[in-house]
Amino acid sequence: MSTPNYLLALCLISAANAQATSFVMTTDALVSLSMSATKGTSSSFKDDKIVLAAKDDAAAYVASGGEIRGARLESALLHIRRTLPALRETDEQLACAMLAL
Repeated sequence: MSTPNYLLALCLISAANAQATSFVMTTDALVSLSMSATKGTSSSFKDDKIVLAAKDDAAAYVASGGEIRGARLESALLHIRRTLPALRETDEQLACAMLAL
């Protein structure tokens, strides 16, 4: 199994173990991350260098159950929360959303 597929499977297993509400919130985070931060322009988080650079850190965070928090992940989470202040998803949900980009 390739690394991206493995990580996606890990996120899906994690989501399956969570409550339905958490799954909905994760889905909302995916939609929010893929939508434009500026309400309709072509820029999105899937092209964001800060978020893309954090994918390895996000994978380590998810795989370790939150024990490993790399500097790039911290930077990306801060960037996402500053860009979308209404977002209320957990760090784990955002990390899984980053992996799906």
